[in-house]
Amino acid sequence: MSSQEEAPPAVESVDGDELAELLGDHVVGREEHLNAPGIVIRPDEVQDVLTTLRDEAGFDHLSMVTAQDYEDRYESIYHLKKFADPTQEVSVVVPTPRDAPKSQTAEPVYRTANWQEREAYDLVGIEYDGHSDLRRILLPETWQGHPLSRNYDQDRPQIVSFNEHQNPIQGDHHDEESDTMFLNIGPHHPATHGVLHLKTTLDGEQVADVDPDIGYLHRCEEQMAQNGTYRHQIMPYPDRWDYASAGLLNEWAYARVAEDLNDLDVPEYAQVIRTMSAELCRIAAHMLAVGTFALDIYGDFTAIFMYAMRDREIVQNILEDLTGQRMMFNYFRLGGVVWDIPEPREEFFEKTRDFLDGLPEALDEYHDLVTSNEIFQIRTIDTGILEPETAKQYGATGPVARGSGIDYDLRRDDPYGYYDQLDWEVVTEDGCDNYSRFLVRMREVEESAKIIEQCLELLEDWPEDDREIQSNVPRTLKPDADTEVYRAVEAAKGELGIYIRSDGTDKPGRFKIRSPCFCNLSALGEMSRGEYIPDLVATLGSLDVILGEVDR
Repeated sequence: MSSQEEAPPAVESVDGDELAELLGDHVVGREEHLNAPGIVIRPDEVQDVLTTLRDEAGFDHLSMVTAQDYEDRYESIYHLKKFADPTQEVSVVVPTPRDAPKSQTAEPVYRTANWQEREAYDLVGIEYDGHSDLRRILLPETWQGHPLSRNYDQDRPQIVSFNEHQNPIQGDHHDEESDTMFLNIGPHHPATHGVLHLKTTLDGEQVADVDPDIGYLHRCEEQMAQNGTYRHQIMPYPDRWDYASAGLLNEWAYARVAEDLNDLDVPEYAQVIRTMSAELCRIAAHMLAVGTFALDIYGDFTAIFMYAMRDREIVQNILEDLTGQRMMFNYFRLGGVVWDIPEPREEFFEKTRDFLDGLPEALDEYHDLVTSNEIFQIRTIDTGILEPETAKQYGATGPVARGSGIDYDLRRDDPYGYYDQLDWEVVTEDGCDNYSRFLVRMREVEESAKIIEQCLELLEDWPEDDREIQSNVPRTLKPDADTEVYRAVEAAKGELGIYIRSDGTDKPGRFKIRSPCFCNLSALGEMSRGEYIPDLVATLGSLDVILGEVDR
């Protein structure tokens, strides 16, 4: 990490006894997850408990909501952290009876609970009392049953309503006293970064409300992971979440949680390779974000997009040399990586250094063409405002949060890999607008280049006899039943986390993905109200969402 910016002081792990004393009679039971103490509460006291933990204990980050179905109960878990120190964690466990799966919503305490509880209701079937908009979010409203519940009948026919010759605007009307208009943007609009449907309400020419309609790319990734073995069958899937060159960052999210769950070590040499390759992926992902954002702003197939694709292609070539693949890398393994730096090593190092040497000049081109461009500045400065406290409420992370001045980066704040041994800085901007989020990504490319350069030096000098790429991992992994863990990494879009509950077999009993794009996108309405349609498109582009990760 940066030599100029000291790491936050080490803080002892959260004391479950102190939290239980703080919450008093609200606590009906205790659990111990591998990453945090678990506090079990009654389903009608969720808001009181979460408010106390937020306001009196400092847990201002609802990282994820996990819902699951047991033989004797349903259960929601609120994974809480602190933006100031994400190693401070607590799990709030809310069991409900099988015959009445209903608990109080957390939405008034954390706005990010709105979308996350909707997903829990949609896939598992838990109802959240008091929720402002409890409807399906990934599946159609007509869907029968909840796919991740035990009583789901996958052979049950689905109902798709069809009304022949129905007037598509029936029920709407023109009111001479009102300028309100409903506008569909997507799901095939080129500015939506994939199959995203924005239900937009306009008041005159200004945005009154935006309701993102997601789920068009839902592929049951969590269910597929639950049907795969820890050791061999899950790792190929993460590449397909954020598929925009960020595959190794996704793989690391799974590797980290599975290695903690199974108490696996990773050789130091393999950690350096992981760190280098992950930062190459970060650069490639940010290059795509920069290029497509320019398309959103200028509305044309511009030179900026071509330059970004040119530089991204160089990174893709390096990653292909390392992993054998251009997109779906499948390079990480539990306990390390699948193979060493390709031979001849000197050629790989030279190729990577050539890219790093040319990067400053390339970034200067971007700043000349984009950052200092008057049109770009008019379109992005003071548009898409996301204030820091609002960003925290929606669980925003990554460049979106750092563009609002939130100094939060898991590579430094919850160290993993080799990051805490290297010299680099966390990038933040205080503008809270579309321009700031763009600047953060541009500056993060520079920091990633610093990290890669240091990793190359380490790998070049590493003694040949000590180049261990994998630790000794048992052929079959069967963690103890009911062991629970949540772990996250700093992916290209933000905090990418995974919760796993083991059931004593070689497959997870529950596998839940915390998508940074999902949480960041949930703030779009807040960022766009009162602005114009071009500002809405620019704001969406500044979030850099990948719908494969949003929907999973």
